[in-house]
Amino acid sequence: MSTENAFAHTTVLLHETVDGCLTDPDGVYVDGTFGRGGHSRLLLSRLSEKGRLIGIDKDPLAIASGQALAAEDPRFSIVQASFADMKAALAAEGIHQVDGILLDLGVSSPQLDDAERGFSFLKDGPLDMRMNPDAGISAAEWIATTPEQEMVRVFKEYGEERFARRMAGAVVRERAQREITRTADLAELLKAANPAWEKHKHPATRAFQAIRIAVNNELGDLEVVLSDSVDLLKAGGHLAVISFHSLEDRMVKRFIRAQEKGRDLPPGIPVTDDQLGRTMKKIGKAIMPGDDEVKRNPRSRSAVLRIAERLA
Repeated sequence: MSTENAFAHTTVLLHETVDGCLTDPDGVYVDGTFGRGGHSRLLLSRLSEKGRLIGIDKDPLAIASGQALAAEDPRFSIVQASFADMKAALAAEGIHQVDGILLDLGVSSPQLDDAERGFSFLKDGPLDMRMNPDAGISAAEWIATTPEQEMVRVFKEYGEERFARRMAGAVVRERAQREITRTADLAELLKAANPAWEKHKHPATRAFQAIRIAVNNELGDLEVVLSDSVDLLKAGGHLAVISFHSLEDRMVKRFIRAQEKGRDLPPGIPVTDDQLGRTMKKIGKAIMPGDDEVKRNPRSRSAVLRIAERLA
């Protein structure tokens, strides 16, 4: 069995996301989180011969999958980058506006299932957690160098961990004695420092999520790409974003709401609708996976899809 097949990926909210993103079969689209290409392949099947799709991903294995797809289909190309660099990546391809942007946030199943990537506490592996293992600092380096107060902040804000202070303190005390370089070691350390946790959840779940978000600057990158989407989308173009935890979903929801509201003006000022500067409107309500999808793919249970349209 190849490495690719060993860590298979089931695309979440596949049809709902492609339906939400697609507006013009002749258009230009961006899959900002190519992964293993599930959304991209379906989107390509819905495009005409004039249509074009650009995939973006940090992960070298995702890039290899994208290069294989590009060899099959001349309408597709792949770029190794963060989606925060989407504007520059598209400009390098001679593209300044697109008809749709698709984002499937968070970590993919192949990344979680490959112990060597260091994302999971369920399998022992090197403590890495980088989407691109060739760039930035690893989780082990982050654990070794982050000041205690910053670690508390990250566990609390990014992991929504109640016992952030206790857990950060335990990590700092342990790292003074030895290097923490394995996922199993960190998971055991965090478990021992966590006095109470949710049923059916590992006690290290929230802290591991927080470290991964910090190492990959996930929320910072999301803030950039959401802001850039206003300039990148043509009038009538769609933004489709799948989130897997409340921090991301809150950011996406607030961003769309702010674009719908427009400029924050003092009450009572007479302005026309044009002067409000509204840039987007939401399309429908948030979409969650149905019972059948969750049964087939339990990892989809926390997914939330939000869709917005760029206004003229």
